[in-house]
Amino acid sequence: MSDREVREPGVEHPLDIAPTGKRVTVHVNGEMVADTFQALTVREANYPEVQYIPFDDLVDQMLVRTDTHTYCPYKGDANYYSVKTQAGAVVEDIIWTYERPHTAASAIAGYMAFYPDKATVTVDGTVFDGDAPTCECQLGD
Repeated sequence: MSDREVREPGVEHPLDIAPTGKRVTVHVNGEMVADTFQALTVREANYPEVQYIPFDDLVDQMLVRTDTHTYCPYKGDANYYSVKTQAGAVVEDIIWTYERPHTAASAIAGYMAFYPDKATVTVDGTVFDGDAPTCECQLGD
């Protein structure tokens, strides 16, 4: 068991997870990586909103797990994936996921998020214009 600090969301640091309710697509270097109507929108503190995509709605043969991991005291340990496009390009650490998130973020288990500066995320055909999300996350050991 980890001795890392676990923080609960609250007034000072809200965490809201809700169904997006619209079609969300993700392209990397012009190639479709995800297409779903089951995305979740995560709103955390003052950070940009993030679209979390169910793992089952990603083109999993394009995913390559990396050794990168970070820790967020509100959500837990994050693992990272790169995407290898059919054209052979590799975009490193473009995806993160919380496989066993803290209780307050349990809804995002089985979901993955993309850095919007490395992928094109659209919600109902409109480019999702979030900055790269940040958190009080720390690179893992």
